Amino acid sequence: MSEADLLRAVVARAGREGWTSAALRHALEDRGEAPELASSHFPRGVVGAIDDWFALVDSEMEAAAAAEDLAALRTPARIRRLTELRLRALEPDREALRGAVSLLALPWNLSVGLRCAARSASAIWYAAGDESADFSWYTRRMTLMAVQGAVLAYWLRPNPPTMDEVLAFLDRRLADLPKPHPKAA
Repeated sequence: MSEADLLRAVVARAGREGWTSAALRHALEDRGEAPELASSHFPRGVVGAIDDWFALVDSEMEAAAAAEDLAALRTPARIRRLTELRLRALEPDREALRGAVSLLALPWNLSVGLRCAARSASAIWYAAGDESADFSWYTRRMTLMAVQGAVLAYWLRPNPPTMDEVLAFLDRRLADLPKPHPKAA
């Protein structure tokens, strides 16, 4: 069994049971492994499993992007498409995502949550072809982290919107961003 398959089993369990050590053990049992191996597979515990899941989603988003011709799109459209690919990858596991975001929002997990958000923003920018090495490298990622945070908050609300509504919300957030100076573009 691959680590990706195990992570998917954990996410399925977490969507039903929540992000707990028991969910990690049950996922191992579902895959035919001894539940005692949970600490071997997930040495950083539940929060580490969430971190690994988000890294897997980023990797799958990058693979999906590589299968498309994003070079034909302007940079804002690339960012939008990559964000959409990531949201669509997370859509079947919305309940697991809701629980993961809640757990990462706890003060003692905030550093992991920020690292996950930063990694995702960076993965999107790299997949979009960003090669900046100056101050804009930081501002682009911080801006995208803010947009992603707003989109997740909108998407995970108690009365969930449809994916079309989420994408329209994303479009409005992207339209609100300041336009770069013509010489900087």
